[in-house]
Amino acid sequence: MSDDYSCTARNETPLERADRNFAELLQELRVTQTGVQILFAFLLSLAFTPRFPSLDAVQRGTYITTLLLAVAAAALLTAPAALHRSLFQQRVKPLIVRVSARLAAVGLGVLMLALTGSVLLVVDVTAGRTGGVAAGAAALTVCVGLWGVLPRLVRRAARRAGTAARGVADITPVAVRGGVPHALRRER
Repeated sequence: MSDDYSCTARNETPLERADRNFAELLQELRVTQTGVQILFAFLLSLAFTPRFPSLDAVQRGTYITTLLLAVAAAALLTAPAALHRSLFQQRVKPLIVRVSARLAAVGLGVLMLALTGSVLLVVDVTAGRTGGVAAGAAALTVCVGLWGVLPRLVRRAARRAGTAARGVADITPVAVRGGVPHALRRER
């Protein structure tokens, strides 16, 4: 979808679109940032528990790696705010939005690894190495499925239905059974 079409479909200028996109991105980051902060606090507190000294080398390695991944995720997910503040009123908002979107995407990938490491560590310590690896793999699979595969499937379904190339304003339900549209058609 071209930028020009998106701007005219919503009757907004490119700068208004950049402002809206950045506001939406910041809202998304607020949701993820809370989770990152909780995860990071949890990981920091583990080092001060009585059981921490009894961790084996693999568990300590997992802990340190996961802690560093959480730090990296926090840095990546807060970078858009710092970028915006650094470049405020420099007339580069569309560039800020593009770079921030990439930072957020990478941050989510790193967060996915941090979540996986956290689950791996906790289950390894409480139920054993095999259970930890299985739980970590399951956590990674769930994150990849929900954050990676699901959006692609939804986008593909929208393209098949013809809604991705057209704005929401020019589609209408043809038949509705049980509150769910069975087919979509374009109004002429």
